[in-house]
Amino acid sequence: MSIRVFLADDHPLFRAGLRLSFQGSDEVEIVGEAENSFTAVEQIHKLKPDVVLIDVDMPGLSGLAAIRMVKKNLPEQKFLVLSSYNDTEYIQEAMRTGARGYVLKSINVEELKQVICAVHNGQPMVSAYLVNLSIEDEPVPETVNLPELTRREQDVLRFLAQGKGNKEIAADLYISVETVKSHVRNIYKKLDLKNRIEASQAAVRYGLVDAH
Repeated sequence: MSIRVFLADDHPLFRAGLRLSFQGSDEVEIVGEAENSFTAVEQIHKLKPDVVLIDVDMPGLSGLAAIRMVKKNLPEQKFLVLSSYNDTEYIQEAMRTGARGYVLKSINVEELKQVICAVHNGQPMVSAYLVNLSIEDEPVPETVNLPELTRREQDVLRFLAQGKGNKEIAADLYISVETVKSHVRNIYKKLDLKNRIEASQAAVRYGLVDAH
């Protein structure tokens, strides 16, 4: 029996590429997909896959928040987190949610299959693209005087101050445009901003960019 895998990622091309890569595999079968965490939570409860591959950074509800929601009702559900960045904040949070692994998206398909099999079978995992989840759980330092924003929101705010559009920011951070829009909305709400001019001023005020 192949391992039933559910894929949650807001990048259609990434999902399509992974789906095609797994076609014909005797080891792994994609049984469902979702482009956002709300749909993912609903479908995971319905399908009860063996392993869930989930991105940390999606519009609206984050992948890590989705893991927490699922774990309340399905505590034994196995999650493998996917990410474009080796970010300490995300890694520590993934560990706290109970994820079985944290894999960088630069991993090749064959190695990903091996990691999925290891997660499913409860075996030790070895991969150059697999981040160690046993790192010490210490507070993550935030930018001075800017405790309201996550690191990713700080990245987006920095790019806003540089005059970049949503598509440029999405390309630079390897996330979807919808995810960028979600971060921008959160930034505006948290810092009480109305437009990009105020966002640029806030970025300078909090030391994210230099004043020119």
